[in-house]
Amino acid sequence: MSKKIAIIGGGNLGSAIAEGLLKSKFSKASDITITKRNISTLKALQDKGIKVTSDNAAAVKSSELVILAVKPFQVKDVIEGFKKVLTEKHLLVSVITGVSISDINEVIKKQVAVFRAMPNTAIAIQESITCISNSNATEAQIKYVKDLFSTLGKVVTIDEKLMDAATVLGACGTAYAMRYIRANIQGGIEIGFDAATANLIVAQTVKGAADLLLQKGSHPEAEIDKVTTPKGCTIAGLNEMEHQGLSSSVIKGIAASYDKIIKG
Repeated sequence: MSKKIAIIGGGNLGSAIAEGLLKSKFSKASDITITKRNISTLKALQDKGIKVTSDNAAAVKSSELVILAVKPFQVKDVIEGFKKVLTEKHLLVSVITGVSISDINEVIKKQVAVFRAMPNTAIAIQESITCISNSNATEAQIKYVKDLFSTLGKVVTIDEKLMDAATVLGACGTAYAMRYIRANIQGGIEIGFDAATANLIVAQTVKGAADLLLQKGSHPEAEIDKVTTPKGCTIAGLNEMEHQGLSSSVIKGIAASYDKIIKG
C-alpha cells in the first residue's frame, strides 16, 4: 500500500528521490510532498503534481514516511521544527552524510523507526545503489523501505558502522566514475574522435562493462582477461595506466575521501 511521503529538503538529492519515485511509479505525485525554503526552485516538480511547501511540520504531519535530505549542519534544527508532529506511525529515513541513527534518536527522543540510507544521484533515473541500515524497525517496515529504494536501483543492507565507507564507494563513486569517463573522452578526442562521438562510445562502453558485472556476477579480472590478447593493444594500454599509478591513485583517492568524512 502506498504511503504518503514527505521529503524534507528539496536540494539535488531530495529532488532526485522525488523524480525517481515518480518515474518508477512507486508513488503518485499527489502522495509526495517536498519542502524547501525557496520553493520557486521546485517548480518543475510542482508542475508534475508533487506538493511543494516551505512548512516542514505540515509536510511531516500529513505523511507516513519522512525522508530527511537536508545538510548535516541543519539536522538538529530541522528535526526540532517538526518533532512535535512526529509519531510512532512514521518511518524516518535519513539520507544525510555523516549523521548517525543515534544522532537522530538523540534529537527526536521518540520510539520511531529510523533508517539510514545512502543512495546516489543516479536515483533520479532508477539506477542508484542504496545502502540501508535501521533501528527500531519491524520486518514490515524494513521491507517497505527496501522495496521503495529497490524501485530506484539496487539495494544492499549493511551494518551502520560501514555507512561512511558506503558513502565514499557508492555516492562519491559517481564522481570518480565521471572523472574516469571524462579522461577517456579526452583520450578519444586525442586519437581522432569529435567530443560528442567520444562521449557516446565511452559512456556506453562503461555502462556495458558495469552491466557485465551486475548481470553475470563475474569478477572484473575475468572480463579483462577476455579482451587482453598476448602482445595486444589492450594489455599495452592497461600496463601503461598501471605504470602511471591508475589503481593506486584510485585507492588513495577513496581512502582520502573516507578520512575526510571520519576526521571532518
